[in-house]
Amino acid sequence: MNDTQITLVQESFAKVVPIKEAAAEIFYNRLFEVAPAVKPMFKGDMKDQGAKLMTTLGVVVNGLRDLDKIVPVAEQLAVKHIDYGVTAEHYETVGAALLYTLKTGLGDDFTGEVEEAWTTAYTTLSGVMISAAYSDAAE
Repeated sequence: MNDTQITLVQESFAKVVPIKEAAAEIFYNRLFEVAPAVKPMFKGDMKDQGAKLMTTLGVVVNGLRDLDKIVPVAEQLAVKHIDYGVTAEHYETVGAALLYTLKTGLGDDFTGEVEEAWTTAYTTLSGVMISAAYSDAAE
């Protein structure tokens, strides 16, 4: 990721923060719409789950300029998600649901450049997470 992309991700996420509850709802509705098989992985109150999602996204977005600190946390999170039944294939679906959420929530502010920046950020971090969680299984 370059500096411009990081800035675009951070500035656009700042616009999502005021609507974070609605954004989390959009995300999970979309995720369950396109991948209904993952719904049983989510137990408990979805508002709480949405709050956790938005907090985690905030930490990651704010840490994009310091990947050395974010990557180990993302790797640990990925390994933990194996216990919930998450597979490497789920990351693509989650990424698509995230982009849909951003497009819906940001409207005209979700430009092609912003989409590209988010795609790069998500692809970078999901690649690290997939590698951390599934590299041993692949060997």
